[in-house]
Amino acid sequence: MPDVPANGEILVEVFSPDGSRRYVPIKETPFFIGRGDGAGNHLQLSDPRISRRCASIVAEGGSYEIQDLGHRHGIFVNGEKIDKKALANDDVITFGLDADSYKLKFRNAAADATVQTMLTRIGDMSAGESSSSGLGKLRLLLEATSLLHSQLPLDSVLGTMLDHAISITSADRGFLLEADSSGSLRVRLARRKGGGVVPTEGLNPSQTALRQALDQESSVITEDLNRADLELQAAQSIIAQSLRAVVAVPLYAKQHKNPQESLIGPTAKHLLGVVYLDSRRPAAFSKLDRQILDALAVEAASILDNARLVERERERQRMEQELSIARQIQQALLPRGFRDFPHFAITGIHTPCLDVGGDYFDVFPISDEKTAILIADVSGKGLGAALLTTMLQGALSGMTLGADPARVFNHINHFLCGHSEVGRYATMFFGILERNGRFEFINAGHPPPLLLRGGEVTNLSNEGSTPVGLFDEAEYVAFEEHLQPGDVLALFSDGITEAMDSDRELYGVARLRDALAGQGGAALDDLQKTVLKSVETFTRGASQADDLTLLLVRYRGGGSADTLSAGGHAIGPGNL
Repeated sequence: MPDVPANGEILVEVFSPDGSRRYVPIKETPFFIGRGDGAGNHLQLSDPRISRRCASIVAEGGSYEIQDLGHRHGIFVNGEKIDKKALANDDVITFGLDADSYKLKFRNAAADATVQTMLTRIGDMSAGESSSSGLGKLRLLLEATSLLHSQLPLDSVLGTMLDHAISITSADRGFLLEADSSGSLRVRLARRKGGGVVPTEGLNPSQTALRQALDQESSVITEDLNRADLELQAAQSIIAQSLRAVVAVPLYAKQHKNPQESLIGPTAKHLLGVVYLDSRRPAAFSKLDRQILDALAVEAASILDNARLVERERERQRMEQELSIARQIQQALLPRGFRDFPHFAITGIHTPCLDVGGDYFDVFPISDEKTAILIADVSGKGLGAALLTTMLQGALSGMTLGADPARVFNHINHFLCGHSEVGRYATMFFGILERNGRFEFINAGHPPPLLLRGGEVTNLSNEGSTPVGLFDEAEYVAFEEHLQPGDVLALFSDGITEAMDSDRELYGVARLRDALAGQGGAALDDLQKTVLKSVETFTRGASQADDLTLLLVRYRGGGSADTLSAGGHAIGPGNL
């Protein structure tokens, strides 16, 4: 008789061709399996048909996985050929050979300990319960709890546990009702006596029994409804279906300790669902029946709770993947290094406060003589803002085909206002810089750029209109400014001027002016570092709630002065 494994051990039970068996603990991984000891195997099998090193068991995040290392006959788990597979308690491992070879059984003694814990919950059988009947019900309980460690689909596991509950109570039918996010119950599974599946549509469990179980936060077990309280006796569904026995066991998620619990009081129980059973015959539930029902309910709650945690983790991973894709798309749409323009130099930076942001900028040639410069800030953050920035960027880049910018702005505004369900608007500054220094621009509610000229800092212009997508009646017109060689334009989002320190004081335009003042001769990269350092010093590491975007443009010159207009006046929508 082999030694019984200790609780908590992970091991392999080895069934030899001669009928003997032994336990081999897995004390380290990879745990190698193969013929003989020459290959450094932890488990050595004396069968010439088995490869010298045929398989390994490795620990993977708290679970164990078996891998085929090239065994010529294949590695099988529960009769299925595998390359690698996660192992569950009692999984059988074979080597693609006849019955006269070795067979292994993976044993997780910690999982066996779960069954022992279940038996502890059951306690002693009641004196009125026959030994054979009680042991039969305990066997059903053990079968149900062993499913916890199987690889079967979730509904299959829950369905079998429901079958066992029906069998233990001799009920006619049983339902598993699952709670949605609002706490409403819906029938997830329905079974009848004998293991038959019942369609979930049109089922009518006793709402009175369900309500009582939820109000009491404990099981409602009624053996004979003729002797139950008047509310249950008078329940419409009970009368209509001639029910005589009803069981409703609420399922609650395991309570997790919260360090703040002592401050805010005990947290409410989180309802997962209800196990409901009924019968048209009166029942006689022994103490053991009730204990087994309670134990099954605990395990069913554990299965549902774990399934929800897994689903939540999958949803989190899916969202992370989508955010990662959105971030990659957004970053790909930003200029990746600026081309060399003969008449101006440019540098820029965009730092989103979330994975994806609502700010963006772009620089693109319209013709050999004209270059578009754009900065925008979409309301909100995250995926919604990123989608709208992408749409705006596509619409404005179409101006390389010769479309009038003011007309494009008006069209975008009407489109967004006409689709109010989008729920987004954007501030934008769009300018076209010509080789001769003529700078024509539209400001749609964006902070006006600062003009650094000869060490002095002024606003480019305070003229502008409302953000696009805010008011349908808004009309957008273009304005004009003449840039002189050496002039620097600082285009920025309010993530800079509204950056806050720990006292929630704003950085403000005045500090940005001070950072730029006297820096007219500085290289643009150095000027950008100066501004960012100024913001960083002011905020002193305080977390920020908005994207930070900065675009610096220095006009080098290269045009004829007699073609230039005086700056600062409207030129109408058709003259850009």
